[in-house]
Amino acid sequence: MALPITNGTLSMPFVLTFIGIPGFESVQCWIGIPFCATYVIALIGNSLLLIIIKSEPSLHGPMYIFLATLGATDISLSTSIVPKMLGIFWFHLPEIYFDACLFQMWLIHTFQGIESGVLLAMALDRYVAICYPLRRAIVFTRQLVTYIVVGVTLRPAILVIPCLLLVKCHLKLYRTKLISHTYCEHMALVKLATDDVYINKVYGILGAFIVGGLDFIFITLSYIQIFITVFHLPLKEARLKVFNTCIPHIYVFFQFYLLAFFFIFYSQIWILYPIICTYHLVQSLPTGPTIPQPLYLWDKDQAH
Repeated sequence: MALPITNGTLSMPFVLTFIGIPGFESVQCWIGIPFCATYVIALIGNSLLLIIIKSEPSLHGPMYIFLATLGATDISLSTSIVPKMLGIFWFHLPEIYFDACLFQMWLIHTFQGIESGVLLAMALDRYVAICYPLRRAIVFTRQLVTYIVVGVTLRPAILVIPCLLLVKCHLKLYRTKLISHTYCEHMALVKLATDDVYINKVYGILGAFIVGGLDFIFITLSYIQIFITVFHLPLKEARLKVFNTCIPHIYVFFQFYLLAFFFIFYSQIWILYPIICTYHLVQSLPTGPTIPQPLYLWDKDQAH
């Protein structure tokens, strides 16, 4: 248990308590219904996507491996958040052990980083397929794809570990054990502390830039080069075909980073919080139905 210390502060609490969605405590039981429905649909949709990709040999190419990785990550990310969220909303189980909170934080930020890395890999695959179609099979070998998947998994998993150590070892005094949130994330824990959190904030920003910021820059540069190549295609039909291929990627890319932008400012704009939470779950739904068919058609056209 947390030991009281002078000036109304606490030592590192053994148990933390979520208060749910600030300002909406009285209707949280109803808010949980769309969350649960969306979560179930996300699980079914992404699971079907994984089964289809695994069972169809023609879908074992690089893009579909990245797509399967994205679907598995969506399932894992949602599962890291929603069950506990529904426990808060429906069963009045707001408490979580401090170490379990740190573990949940590690899972959430790791899976978010994996999603960002997979989007970058998909953008680079599109770049090579459109700008250098004859080299695609040589560049994106099965071995390289394996290295990419392992790399995008290890990168955030390792980068988040110092955040855990800084919270666990550096922050000793807390003003409260109440988290104004429905799950554990880095800044939500840092805001509870009364210690100097400058190092925590700096590393948090640095880690976010190394993962999300650099990915955003490289994805943007890839699509700029893709559009330049497309505009130089002589046939209008060919330009439209390539644009139709890129639209699903751009949609997912825009969706992911728009969500990240909202999360940066959620603490200052609490009225958007329910929308952001819903959007966070909905992000896993478009992956299955929107991307495979255009990509599959493009791959078939490339083969001809």
